[in-house]
Amino acid sequence: MTKQPTAGFPLADFLGMVIEETKRGSATARIEVGAKHLNPHGSVHGAVMFAMADTAMGAATLSILDANQLCASIDAQLRFCKAAFSGELVATATVIQEGKRVVQLQVEIRDSYGELIALASGSFAVIGRVNQG
Repeated sequence: MTKQPTAGFPLADFLGMVIEETKRGSATARIEVGAKHLNPHGSVHGAVMFAMADTAMGAATLSILDANQLCASIDAQLRFCKAAFSGELVATATVIQEGKRVVQLQVEIRDSYGELIALASGSFAVIGRVNQG
């Protein structure tokens, strides 16, 4: 398992998100829920879970690409299954179809007890790295 540095990714740093590549085509994003993650009702804000899902999908996509390739979100859908209030949340993204130009993924977000909190799916575009030389 490889932990990805979040240097240069201020949102992940702000959220306290740890990104891990678990194997080729799979990655996780973890957050220990704190006050800054909660909505006015005291449950984890949906935007936090969306950020986790999108970040995990990006890391999973990058794990299958060549060094000269990048990726970008094309679309994402998130379904909330259960509210979360505390503990650790883990978003696990898996590549379900590797295309040359588009990668399809799915994500499960679970709490500390293994309960399903949200499901996501998304598509990422495969793009060439821009030479900034």
